[in-house]
Amino acid sequence: MKVLVFGNPLAKRDSAALRVAKALEGKVPEVQFVHFDTSEDLEKEGEELVILDSVLGLASPRIIELSELELPQRPLSLHGFDLLWSLLLLKKLGKLKKATIIGVPAKRPARQSAEKVKRILTSLQSFSSP
Repeated sequence: MKVLVFGNPLAKRDSAALRVAKALEGKVPEVQFVHFDTSEDLEKEGEELVILDSVLGLASPRIIELSELELPQRPLSLHGFDLLWSLLLLKKLGKLKKATIIGVPAKRPARQSAEKVKRILTSLQSFSSP
């Protein structure tokens, strides 16, 4: 299973997913973590995506389904909405059937989130297996 990992290694709040992926590299069989810099090429990744990303306000890692996402009423800037905007646009255009986002708390140490993310990935693997 390919997991697209978003984040900026230079920004502490935006690097939680990158740190968790690094901690789990090689520890979850058949999971390949792919660092994804920009959401521009998401449609090339297929109609069903698994994404690991930092999320402000979460207490612990959890799955966020595409159906939960919506654009904010009054965005303050477009900079922080690139992934959200891309996912919703691809869904509207019919190019994305499913996106499972594993949200990682932005302010929680990676070692505290890694085990829960590993359990989530394992459950996704068993759910998607024939």
